[in-house]
Amino acid sequence: MNENAVRPALRPARGSARLAVAGLGLAGAAWALRAVWQIRLAVAGEPAAGPPDQGEGRHRPLNALENSYHLVSAAGDLLVLLCAALFIGWLWRMRDNARALSGEPPRYAGIWVYASWIVPVVNLWFPRGIVADIHHKSAPGRKLPAVVNVWWALWLVGLVTGVGLTYDDSTDEIIARAYHGVTGLLLADLAVVGAAVAAVLMVRTLTDTQHAHIG
Repeated sequence: MNENAVRPALRPARGSARLAVAGLGLAGAAWALRAVWQIRLAVAGEPAAGPPDQGEGRHRPLNALENSYHLVSAAGDLLVLLCAALFIGWLWRMRDNARALSGEPPRYAGIWVYASWIVPVVNLWFPRGIVADIHHKSAPGRKLPAVVNVWWALWLVGLVTGVGLTYDDSTDEIIARAYHGVTGLLLADLAVVGAAVAAVLMVRTLTDTQHAHIG
């Protein structure tokens, strides 16, 4: 459908904002829990049998702590997916309202609300651009809140390190990293948790700003 053809009606965004905030809180808590488990692994030290992934397709049986890290990691992945769905739902509502308030089409086509997070290179600036466009169309002339840039900077740190938002390695390989170099993991996890906190503030700030202009 041509996005210029139909101008959407204004709809309250506070409900979707509350859901997004809840999702961000759960995802942040899940990542903090990962960090706690990584510290526990580092303190326990690698077993005499070596890392879980022993190379050439060989894996030793996991101990209780390693098994529990797998559970924490899997639960965290599910909560991040839930958070993504709720955040994008808020983004769509805000985007539609911004279009209705300004009478102008969004700067980015609708497909980018989803694809901008996963397409390489594009994911380094399009999501922030979508958020900034929502703010500028909702409150023309008002400066972009600083929390947007804080959120995006922390998100990028977690993204580009390869050990934060998008682990390149398997869970067993992450366990091995925790045994031998937990500091890098914890710094990336801290960035992700910080991004979640900043995103909560951003969601509230942008939602309040938009509602002030809705009247």
